[in-house]
Amino acid sequence: MDVPPLAVDRQSPLPLAVQLADALRAATAGGALQAGDRLPSTRALAATLRVSRTVTAAAYDQLLAEGWVAGRRGAGTFVVAVPAAGPQRARAAGRRPDLGSSIDLRAGQPCLEVLDRAAWRRAWRAAADDAPDGRSDPVGGAVFRTAVMEHLLRHRGLPADPDAVLATAGSTAGIAELARTLPAGARVGVEEPGYRRAAAAMDAAGLVVVPVPVDRDGLVVDAMPADLAAVVVTPAHQYPLGARLSAARRVALVERARAEGLLVVEDDYDGELRYDVAPLPLLAALGPDVVAHLGTASKLLTPTLGVGWLVAPPAVRAAVLDLRSRTGTRPAGAGQRVFAALAAHGDLGRHLRRLRRELADRRRAVIDTVAGAGRQVRGDAAGAHVVVPLGGATEERAVVAAAAGCGVTVGGLAEHHAGRPTVAGVVIGYAGPSRIELDRALRVVGEVLRRA
Repeated sequence: MDVPPLAVDRQSPLPLAVQLADALRAATAGGALQAGDRLPSTRALAATLRVSRTVTAAAYDQLLAEGWVAGRRGAGTFVVAVPAAGPQRARAAGRRPDLGSSIDLRAGQPCLEVLDRAAWRRAWRAAADDAPDGRSDPVGGAVFRTAVMEHLLRHRGLPADPDAVLATAGSTAGIAELARTLPAGARVGVEEPGYRRAAAAMDAAGLVVVPVPVDRDGLVVDAMPADLAAVVVTPAHQYPLGARLSAARRVALVERARAEGLLVVEDDYDGELRYDVAPLPLLAALGPDVVAHLGTASKLLTPTLGVGWLVAPPAVRAAVLDLRSRTGTRPAGAGQRVFAALAAHGDLGRHLRRLRRELADRRRAVIDTVAGAGRQVRGDAAGAHVVVPLGGATEERAVVAAAAGCGVTVGGLAEHHAGRPTVAGVVIGYAGPSRIELDRALRVVGEVLRRA
């Protein structure tokens, strides 16, 4: 029979064989394995879990010694008894077995598994070669801004003068800074469904948040009211639905911004990650006079660096610098130095190539799993997450809860709405877990979607 998902943690001090025996014991106590069920061979289970056959054989030997399983010559190993449920197992009775520590498939995490640790250490050593700063720079280090300029030109097609680049603490921090430069009480458009932290940053700055609907072509420009001071968009890969803002709407948005004097905040949080066709021109390339472009290293590398960048019209840039001068806000320098060192030695480019290959492969695995469950995904072949549309809010809650009950965390579209949800589904991020964890979690997701 197919055994339930079994977790083994290679970072745990507990031997893998002991972990596996515990997991099989828990599966019988929870009801997923019952007396009479035939277990897979030690060789087959070892291949499934990607462990040594010695591990599975030792786990079976332990269960044989305890009397929970028995071997039948020529037939295999069978469950013959069910362990008594302790307090925790009793509470879990009737539920599907847990995977151990939860595997997080929520969107927004970087893929640390492809990060070259040797290059990472080399960049930190190079960053430490320069003397410590006597005072922080409100603009950002010159070397960092030059590295960003080259990155934007090569990977995003945006020509930018290093003097037009400001260092930030990330795209969300950049949104928060831009929000504080707008007049209190100003109305700002945000995508619906969209990035709730952007809306929260606007709200915290005393602005009035106005939801603007999105569809399969991205932000519905014609649905924007006429009295906005700014609008925040994710045109390369709409968050969370995954659409790419169409060329016609990009032109229309820039034209409206010029005609109405509004600021377009382009959150390019994962624009470097595209797997099918060349990206459309950035809004900042179409309207450098009305667009503030934000990027971040958090999704490409790691939030450890805590760095991002802002390319904005001169007046907007001056307003941000004035805010930093009045509040003492300064972008941290260490992350800037490391990013610049990675770029200088070519490691950043090599990392991006590895990252695209790995995430494209992971995306195919997710799509195959979803298709095997009779479902489809929504969104372009880009980024590090997909959306699986569902029939309604009830089904969405059921899928999220069922996955959580099996140790897999997925997000629902309801949490990305400011008001009443207009579309239901689950958001599956595939960058954060290790590949082994992702494969294990996808088995659960596929089963949950089939049962929904």
